[in-house]
Amino acid sequence: MVSTEATIFVSLTAVLTVVSAYKNPHYENGRSVNVHLFEWKWDDIADECERFLGPRGYGGIQISPPNENVVLWTYNRPWWERYQPMSYKLVTRSGNEHQFADMLRRCNAAGVRIYVDAVINHMTGEPPENVGTAGSTAVFGEWYYPGVPYTRDHFNWPHCVIDGMDYVNNAFRVRNCELVGLKDLNQTDEHVRNMIVDFMNKLIDLGVAGFRIDAAKHMWPEDLRIIYNRLHNLNTDHGFPENARPYIYQEVIDYGGEAVSRDEYTPIGAVTEFKVGMELSNAFRGNNQLKWLESWGPQWGLLAHEDALIFIDNHDNERGHGGGGGILTYKEPRPYKAAIAFLLAHPYGEPQIMSSFGFVDSEVGPPMDAQGNIISPSINSDGSCGNGWICQHRWRQIYAMVAFRNVASGTGLNNWWDNGSNQIAFCRGSNAFIAINNDYWDLNQNLQTCLPAGTYCDVISGDKVNNTCQGKSVTVGSDGRANIFVGATEYDIVLAIHVGPESLL
Repeated sequence: MVSTEATIFVSLTAVLTVVSAYKNPHYENGRSVNVHLFEWKWDDIADECERFLGPRGYGGIQISPPNENVVLWTYNRPWWERYQPMSYKLVTRSGNEHQFADMLRRCNAAGVRIYVDAVINHMTGEPPENVGTAGSTAVFGEWYYPGVPYTRDHFNWPHCVIDGMDYVNNAFRVRNCELVGLKDLNQTDEHVRNMIVDFMNKLIDLGVAGFRIDAAKHMWPEDLRIIYNRLHNLNTDHGFPENARPYIYQEVIDYGGEAVSRDEYTPIGAVTEFKVGMELSNAFRGNNQLKWLESWGPQWGLLAHEDALIFIDNHDNERGHGGGGGILTYKEPRPYKAAIAFLLAHPYGEPQIMSSFGFVDSEVGPPMDAQGNIISPSINSDGSCGNGWICQHRWRQIYAMVAFRNVASGTGLNNWWDNGSNQIAFCRGSNAFIAINNDYWDLNQNLQTCLPAGTYCDVISGDKVNNTCQGKSVTVGSDGRANIFVGATEYDIVLAIHVGPESLL
């Protein structure tokens, strides 16, 4: 006879196992960091996996929504047309289903996982145009989308549109009314659930590793739980282990004081922790002292480590949307690179890097030709991108910190040092060391690096080439200590060294 206590323990263990399964990104061993290749074409992503992301140790890519969206020539094809679905057909400006499948095959073979930005909360609004990227049409005023198909019966009624105060005091309206006029699907309806599950399962079978759930706070957690639990296991033909569940991170913008809380979604998957970008942007702009980062993590009111998908900027807040005011972006490269360096050096959370195209107008879409075709990034002789693409993931200061994080994997944070102000340093076990100077005077200290004796290249100021440091070098003594210098006026305010071939001479 099994005791009641034992039964409860087994049941709780099963529940926790299911929940934690959705919080594993299934990176290949020795890899980490997800990069958002915003609006890239599938063929270009496949090339980037093979020529750069795989060799540099990146773990995964978040891609733009792969399903058919309405074509918005009236607005000169803005980036947000991708978030106005017409159907679940795999045809967009990024490519068709064949190109999508080829990208998955090539990226998985290169050790880089793919995460789909899944738009399942809504369909289009009522735009002037009425043709999708796969040729579908709709009758917007009748809530009729034959490409799926959806009819009026599959949307939330009575019709309503979210207003600003709803976010503060009305969770029901946040989840059952239209977000900026986008037709709000009823995920409680079995047909809607089946269409969404079929769409997501097709992507899993093709080889994706998981999903970003767009506008998750606008859907009921219990509906999402049912959808997630009907998803297939990841495809073992693409190198995933048996019985692996998709990685799910849900977009829930929650800075506190809202009717819908991020904590309602952590029991069913990971959540995008927007507070990370806000707090680190504030600190690296000099509005908060770096010394306080010694307690960085949940003590700052952040999500638990295993629940958090973390980033400085994403495609919304780099444009000032989604509570994005004051977020560091590529337009302020010095503090932005330093904030990302801290994000990647610290063990908290599962990090994502933004890779942007340049913009002045926050509505503008990706670089395109006169026919609306996306123009591919060009790769310059120094490894940077051209044709209007920023490609932060190719900045040395960022890809070097991806390698740093890979080397530091499995270690804690130790030997914290600060000057009582805006100079900090810490070790990651005995594998890696970082120092950051955000003060108006030089950082010039003899510090414990925790590293074995030897000469190391600072991976921030330059690569190691032919056993020579192109940037600074640091000599570590037998006691693990070294003289560390980061000048107040240097181009970079970070110094980072670690064991392994990229750094140790």
